[in-house]
Amino acid sequence: MRFGNGSRGLAIMALASLPMAACARDKARPAATLPPAAFVAKAEQPGEEYVIGPLDSLQIFVWRNPELSAKVQVRPDGRITTPLVNDMSAVGKTPAKLAEDMKAALAEYIKDPIVSVIVENFSGTYSQQVRIVGATEKPASLPYRANMTLLDAMIAVGGLSQYAAGNRARLIRYDRATGKQHEYRLKINRLLKSGDPSANVKLEPGDVIIIPESMF
Repeated sequence: MRFGNGSRGLAIMALASLPMAACARDKARPAATLPPAAFVAKAEQPGEEYVIGPLDSLQIFVWRNPELSAKVQVRPDGRITTPLVNDMSAVGKTPAKLAEDMKAALAEYIKDPIVSVIVENFSGTYSQQVRIVGATEKPASLPYRANMTLLDAMIAVGGLSQYAAGNRARLIRYDRATGKQHEYRLKINRLLKSGDPSANVKLEPGDVIIIPESMF
């Protein structure tokens, strides 16, 4: 089939408009909503097992060997140094796993060491923090706590700033099972100013809350 110059130009314009139309549909597609959470959990449940992060403060206790015990802070590179153990990777491990690795390292010097690791100051890895950015009184990265809700996070950062558009806030959540990132709508104004319980949602480790400013 042959096209005249005019028909060919219209066909090219129509094809070029397809990606733009798809992009517009994606932008117009509304974000999902999350189910409401109670202001106080009916039953406190333990969260995921804690994973050590950079700058965590640890108490390493070696039974019957006080000279090998130490209080240390995890370095930014994720490692710690204790007596007889110069460089031990700590980030990404649970306290029990780090104790097991310390036991194996110390077994070269003492017989059957018994090691305990206690986390005294919590920072956690980024995947265990809740990060709040944008129009809030003090943007922050908060260590996730079991049963944490949006209300808890907003109290921790001092609420919204004067020009915040709280009802246009978004929550970004990474789904570890699928490897995909999902976006959800938040109604923070309704939660903080109207006390709407349906606007309070349960948070998960790694959540990112983005609060835009109002345009006027």
